[in-house]
Amino acid sequence: MRDYEALYILRPEMTEEEYTAAVEKFNALIQANGGEVVKTDIWGKRKLAYEIEKLRGGYYVLVTFKAEPELPQELERNFRIADSVLRYLVTRLPE
Repeated sequence: MRDYEALYILRPEMTEEEYTAAVEKFNALIQANGGEVVKTDIWGKRKLAYEIEKLRGGYYVLVTFKAEPELPQELERNFRIADSVLRYLVTRLPE
């Protein structure tokens, strides 16, 4: 298994319960596909460097996880179709 990081930005107008549900959903997706969540770091609401879809802020979440090479593609596919995700980036960490 390899080490990965996923940073994603959720829409700022969501409620605290919706943020928690989204984070749990993506963590459960990692675990359901054979991955292991090492750490979930919730940065909270922050100002964006530039406007995205006429929004000036977002809710940042950083997840460190271990997974097989196929899992990041599935995770990115789910980020792409989720309406709550503004931007995402999944990277492989050096060994």
